[in-house]
Amino acid sequence: MTTHKTGTREEWLTARLALLEAEKALTRRSDEVAELRQQLPWVRIDKNYRFDTQEGSASLADLFRGRSQLLVYHFMFGPDYKAGCPSCSAIADGFNGIAVHLANHDVTLWAVSRAPLDKLQAYRRRMEWTFPWASSFGSDFNPDFSVGFTEQQQRDGIEYNYRREQPWNRGSDGTTDIAAMAGTDPATFTRERPGVSAFVLEDGAVYHTYSAYSRGVDGLWSMYQWLDRAPRGRNEQGMWWRRHDEYDKR
Repeated sequence: MTTHKTGTREEWLTARLALLEAEKALTRRSDEVAELRQQLPWVRIDKNYRFDTQEGSASLADLFRGRSQLLVYHFMFGPDYKAGCPSCSAIADGFNGIAVHLANHDVTLWAVSRAPLDKLQAYRRRMEWTFPWASSFGSDFNPDFSVGFTEQQQRDGIEYNYRREQPWNRGSDGTTDIAAMAGTDPATFTRERPGVSAFVLEDGAVYHTYSAYSRGVDGLWSMYQWLDRAPRGRNEQGMWWRRHDEYDKR
């Protein structure tokens, strides 16, 4: 028999209406925060970043593909990884369906990672993804946008999510399992970080408009939005998720 509180339909409706007020307040606040994002000052980018893409070498402006807005998901896939980060992979599973809608709203969506293009393309085929994915290997793009770090920075304490972390201590951050799933060690794995960045192209100039990191990308993880509405919520216990082609291999 369930240990969760039960009640009548009338009791449920009373509680649901109270919750509805909280949900409406959250929605209104979310709208206000979205407005604040759009009011951030734009920072012009003058550095000539280069990317390897399926179509060849590309500039940051080229990634817009003729549109005026660009969203980049900073996908954790370092040069020494054997496979993409499983958490980033779960997030990216939602990209195929939305990319076409974004494109028809003047927004181009890319994933960008430091791994060489051939690794990215092989993994993309395995995952059956169609969204564009660029390699920033050899570029300053990842470190400049706080998603790629050196061993020395890791030893000193990296600057991530707008704050400085303590120097990395092997085994203290619980990344052993997820690093193994990417085919690398925890130190190498955590020198890459996830995030999302937004850019705008206006009068031939590219401007950086927004970046978010860590739990700031939770909203992009579409399965969380569904789980938050399921009876037991996220109900997370360790590394419960896998790449979508690995669930039957557990």
